[in-house]
Amino acid sequence: MISANSFIGHALERGFDFYTGVPCSFLTPLINGVIIGTGLRYVGAASEGEAVAIAAGAWLGGRRTVVMCQNSGLGNAVNPLTSLNAPFRIPTLLVTTWRGRPGIKDEPQHALMGEITHGLLDLIRVGHRSFPTTPDDLTAALDHACAEMDRLDLPFAFVMAEDSVEPETLRQTPPPARPPGKRQDYRTHGEPPPRAAVLERLLSVIDRQAAVVATTGKCGRELFTLDDREQHLYQVGSMGGAAGMGLGLALSTPRPVVVLDGDGAALMKLGTMATLGAYRPPNLIHVLLDNGVHDSTGGQATVSPLVDFPGVALACGYPNAMDCDGLDGFETAYKAAARSGGPSLIHVRIAPGSMAKLGRPTVPPHEVARRFKAFVTRALPQQSPQ
Repeated sequence: MISANSFIGHALERGFDFYTGVPCSFLTPLINGVIIGTGLRYVGAASEGEAVAIAAGAWLGGRRTVVMCQNSGLGNAVNPLTSLNAPFRIPTLLVTTWRGRPGIKDEPQHALMGEITHGLLDLIRVGHRSFPTTPDDLTAALDHACAEMDRLDLPFAFVMAEDSVEPETLRQTPPPARPPGKRQDYRTHGEPPPRAAVLERLLSVIDRQAAVVATTGKCGRELFTLDDREQHLYQVGSMGGAAGMGLGLALSTPRPVVVLDGDGAALMKLGTMATLGAYRPPNLIHVLLDNGVHDSTGGQATVSPLVDFPGVALACGYPNAMDCDGLDGFETAYKAAARSGGPSLIHVRIAPGSMAKLGRPTVPPHEVARRFKAFVTRALPQQSPQ
């Protein structure tokens, strides 16, 4: 058994200062130690998949990250681990517990996952070893994990058995009450514009220093077709993960961050809006392009016409939420959001369909990620004194 401070300190020496995840009783001492630690950032996620996306965004912002979860939550994390971290070659240190360990009594819901935890990690090609439980093993384990992540640019996992870390008391102040956010309506109730027209208008007004995360599907493809820029990250796979990536990124850089989301993707991980509202990065604008359908898969309807996304955002703690359904309204809303402290949600009703000549990014995802990371971590130009 080791202390939480021992693991955290040795990890910090190797650059790991950004933690996110979903609690497990086996993880309690480690999570408590991170929360009360100095020089660390901990983001409590709504789901394990969201945590992986948050960590990916933080890595793009120049942080070295740790994702913590129960092994029963690995199922939620499989999608981003295989369709986000793998194609973009984004490493993270994964600490997963080993509930349901064969031969040790546990709750029935952990039995199957306990049997297959190591095999599942093998199947999704995440290297792994046992969580270190002695001071002598700690250095070797972290050095091995770092070497594997540096060699492969992929996640590496520690599998934590019960009682691996000494108890740590939690000292955490409840979040303060906040005044309700403000809603602004810029709708004209005319014909909604196509997504490409909204993206084109965005490109005409966006700060060239802003970092843009475009959700998977036709949004990223249209953005690339209109103008391929180093400030763009075209998400592939990991549907629903763009907002989480934007959160991790916004907490790791002073740059403006713009998330281009879709209604189907936002609905898939609606809990991320609660996490965004709780951590409130002031530099994030969340643009939700809502056409009411799954456009990339044939136009099947989503339930978005029944969802008040700006109302959800305000209920989740966003200080600003805007409604718009036209290009001029969108531009006005975007400029208002850029002047305000975020996160701000801009809900844009758009028409189904996409560009006639729709391209695909020709830059491989891992190159897009490194180009984007180089852009994000570059020093911002100095502002001239007024």
